[in-house]
Amino acid sequence: MSTAIVTGQPVPGSSLENDLRSLGFDVRVAADAAETESLLAAVPAGRRVALVDARFVGHLHALRLGLTDPRFPVAAVPGAVTAQPDARPALARAVARETAAPGGTATAGGGAPALAVDSLADRVADALDADGGAVHRPELGSLVAAVPADPQARNEARQAVSAVDDEAVRLKSAVKSRDGFFTTFFISPYSRYIARWCARRGLTPNQVTTASLLTALIAAGCAATGTRGGFVAAGVLLIASFVLDCTDGQLARYALKYSTLGAWLDATFDRAKEYAYYAGLALGAARGGDDVWALALGAMILQTCRHVVDFSFTEANHDATANTSPTAALSDKLDSVGWTVWLRRMIVLPIGERWAMIAVLTAVTTPRITFYVLLVGCAFAAAYTTAGRVLRSVTRKARRTDRAAQALADLADPGPLSEAVRRVARRGLPGLAVPAVALLGGAAVVACSALTDFGGPLPVAGAVVYVLTSALAVARPLKGALDWLVPPFFRAAEYGTVLALAGKAGVNGALPAAFGLVAAVAYHHYDTVYRIRGSAGAPPAWLVRAIGGHEGRTLLVAVLAAVLTGAQFKVALTVLAVAVALVVLVESIRFWVSAGAPAVHDEGETA
Repeated sequence: MSTAIVTGQPVPGSSLENDLRSLGFDVRVAADAAETESLLAAVPAGRRVALVDARFVGHLHALRLGLTDPRFPVAAVPGAVTAQPDARPALARAVARETAAPGGTATAGGGAPALAVDSLADRVADALDADGGAVHRPELGSLVAAVPADPQARNEARQAVSAVDDEAVRLKSAVKSRDGFFTTFFISPYSRYIARWCARRGLTPNQVTTASLLTALIAAGCAATGTRGGFVAAGVLLIASFVLDCTDGQLARYALKYSTLGAWLDATFDRAKEYAYYAGLALGAARGGDDVWALALGAMILQTCRHVVDFSFTEANHDATANTSPTAALSDKLDSVGWTVWLRRMIVLPIGERWAMIAVLTAVTTPRITFYVLLVGCAFAAAYTTAGRVLRSVTRKARRTDRAAQALADLADPGPLSEAVRRVARRGLPGLAVPAVALLGGAAVVACSALTDFGGPLPVAGAVVYVLTSALAVARPLKGALDWLVPPFFRAAEYGTVLALAGKAGVNGALPAAFGLVAAVAYHHYDTVYRIRGSAGAPPAWLVRAIGGHEGRTLLVAVLAAVLTGAQFKVALTVLAVAVALVVLVESIRFWVSAGAPAVHDEGETA
């Protein structure tokens, strides 16, 4: 329950109190600032509180945006301000100052006069801003939110409200402004209405997210049958799962239902659905006598590395200063031409286009052809996006912050071996040598694993070189122009080594076991990304140490391949996959369902 305190004399004919009750507020009325302060003190400490001017005129959705979004401790629209429980003390102090200084002349922020406006809610919002309260003010667009000063202004405001259908605005804003071609033109035109249908029946985004996962898992099960009917059903169900995947985010935006659990579910289920479907295709192919596990694992590795490129580049430039380049200017110019916008969004093969392609190919071709096309398409998209980002990075004059460097260090996922080498070496590498050494070290271990017979010592030597080079690469803060390439190089090296050694083992079940291990480790890396995005920091150090870091796991897998037979290596990979999955899942679930996890909703990846 939340409480809204309506300040000032009620306006005859106003539906404000009913509107607030429809938003879930318990409404109380205060005649002036002093009574507002008294009522505010009487509200239970665990409740959200809103102050709303009794003269407020505007759309219901404007109030919804300003007063009910759970992601922001303090938010305001003209004529209304709200504070969640943790921000209640700041709100109370601002109201107390208004009580002590009648007429809107209270001072705030080191004695500077607060902006004099004839609305207690607006004066309080300005005071919170002056105190550094980071008041969120949502973009209202064509929606109206105003405190008219006289009857004529009130009449004009009511006419402005009547001229705009706020339900149409609400439906439109439920759809992301930047989506892929397939999603924009083939999914969102009707999925937004499914989202509204869900909202009116009390369904939550988490329930829709779970339904999307279950649909995708059933699709994977259909693909695993290996029959043409199963493949057709799998393609249809995969598209249905994607429709639900779009619906859950639209429902969250439509109903403003964001939650910590929803952040975790949405952040992880997309990857779980896609990679489970890859496994289903591989199982279905095996039933027909075709072993495509290597292709399935390669597709998962390529897609995961694409995401790491996205994440690393974004974090490296999240708050960089002087962040401009000729390449970025050209990109912005291309985005101003209609057809190039959609072409550029399609060629990176975003999730909508990718899932549509997989679904159609599953239904009409074979799993092997599906994976071949997927690998070629994703490889081209990865080359295109990475090349563009490299050009931007080398042509811009940007100074990266300590925060960005720490985010890249967390994404790199170094373990205890890397830490030990760094303490001995102490010095880092200069300039462009950092990504170059990371690339060479990763290439060495993958090449040694892929180009030698199973059971030989060379992969171990390559892994030792990788431990040394990866430690040197992160020995100093990652603030260089291309240092954002270090985490994806590490991911490619670790996952590629597992794929190469499992393929060389030459026993049934080794590649599926490797698929499980890479999936477990990839989950840990995605979990790290979304914690950083929620400003919650990286996973705890004990977790990274417990699972060895990227270099420790790579060395361990190389040693196991050298000392075990192929059959024993398969068992060892399975045990390692289960152990890593248990540790990272337990800690991840503990974090994302805790009160300290960020209340966000993932907006989805371009890739």
